[in-house]
Amino acid sequence: MYGDGDQAIEVADEALGTVDFRVSCTEASRAAFDQALAYLHHMTYELAQAGFENIVENDPDCVMAHWGVATTLFQPLWAIRPGAEVMNRGWRAIQEVKAHLPASERERNLVAATEAFFREPDTAEWWTRIRRWGEAMERAYRATPEDADVATLYALSRLALVPVTENRAALFDEAERVLRGVYEQEPTHPGAVHYTLHATDATGRAGHALDIVRSYSDIAPEVPHAQHMPTHLFVRLGEWPEVIEWNRRSADAALRRLGGDTVSQHYLHAMDYGLYALLQQGADERAKAMVEEVLSHTDYQPSFISAFHLASMPARYAVERRQWGEAAALTPRMPDYLPWDDAPWAEGLTWLARGLGALHSGKVDAAQEAEDRLIALRDAAAAEDEATFATYIEMDRLILAGWIARTQDRPEEAIQLIGTAAELDSTVEKPTVTPGALLPPYEALGDLLLDLDRPAEAWEAYQASDVVWPRRYNTLLGAARAAAAAGKAQTAGDHYATLLDIAGGSARPGVIEAQAYLKR
Repeated sequence: MYGDGDQAIEVADEALGTVDFRVSCTEASRAAFDQALAYLHHMTYELAQAGFENIVENDPDCVMAHWGVATTLFQPLWAIRPGAEVMNRGWRAIQEVKAHLPASERERNLVAATEAFFREPDTAEWWTRIRRWGEAMERAYRATPEDADVATLYALSRLALVPVTENRAALFDEAERVLRGVYEQEPTHPGAVHYTLHATDATGRAGHALDIVRSYSDIAPEVPHAQHMPTHLFVRLGEWPEVIEWNRRSADAALRRLGGDTVSQHYLHAMDYGLYALLQQGADERAKAMVEEVLSHTDYQPSFISAFHLASMPARYAVERRQWGEAAALTPRMPDYLPWDDAPWAEGLTWLARGLGALHSGKVDAAQEAEDRLIALRDAAAAEDEATFATYIEMDRLILAGWIARTQDRPEEAIQLIGTAAELDSTVEKPTVTPGALLPPYEALGDLLLDLDRPAEAWEAYQASDVVWPRRYNTLLGAARAAAAAGKAQTAGDHYATLLDIAGGSARPGVIEAQAYLKR
């Protein structure tokens, strides 16, 4: 509790890093405002919103708290799109601020940026809003580039524009530059460290700022997202033990923080990343226990993120293990209380797994049904102006269509279809919601070429997949088999040895195969 005169504003005793916004409010409100803003930088939006609302209630003259409430209502890097009620609530909050304009220029600029997002609350599309917010944040940053919180939010706006910008590298470079500057001034600023993780969670960038990102969990040891976020980079580096350990900590922290009366989506997010890593190690029993733990809960936060992970985890568990009967038996849109109509990509994961499982069970008609559903989901995403999600659904459709063509003895068409999926993969960045594809396109292309007895080409495809997603179990196993079939004994041995280094304790047949090859 932080008091000044008659006021008393709740401030929890929790390590969140260093935020010193110096808001134009009473001293009683400043500590609470800094804490709420820190939660916002951690993307712990529910607690940030509650903190700002507490200030609104206890210190009505602190008008920037209304800006804080509005700014928690949209999550720029998340696949959550606010509905009409939320949009109008944000617009009303901004009007409260504008009725009593804050004293400083930087505060007025931040208000203008959030207002740009919420303007025309009933009509404007998501990406129109993100562009307007990004333009206004650039103006705010140019006016006060020395301000840590303005700078970090500006960097966040650069990252939010990546999916709709052709020159993605320039945005990543600018975000990294700005965030590095803030970090050098204040190494425990949560926005500087957290957003740096997002700025380097891109192909070829994972090693850029490990000196910064490894500090995140120490800055906020009880914030689930702080324990999880560094693993975005560990996944890209194939550091599976760290992915597992850090996400278990994140999931446990999330269970201690319910999302209202429900299990937080942060728990599911951490568990899916942990599952992905366990499956690369071939730790199938531990993976099974993780899936069962997740499915034992029945009261998840109803969001796109919850829907995504509750679709991806059972599908991932089946597809990574190549257990096609399990994949074919998956049921879409479960549990049914989640917002599936707003999550076509999430639903598509189940259909990809079902289609692949059907093909391997000799049920081409069922596989074709799955492809038809993927087409409908792709078109639904495109109609909502979600081009990135539509592209990911299309990649999955092309992989499935390629295997249908292979099953129907059209090999060249199969190669062309899956090759197109691989080409599409380079046109988008991985959305932060997922640790990786159920079946990376170049890995799928390698599987197809190996099946067609074209091992040299298959090996090249596996190598291309390993550049983007290193140290994956099925990529390494496929590369070893392709190299051996192409007469590259030493190369095959190297791949098998790496596989054993990662998954040597697994009982999977591929591990036994690797051990036998190396003995020879």
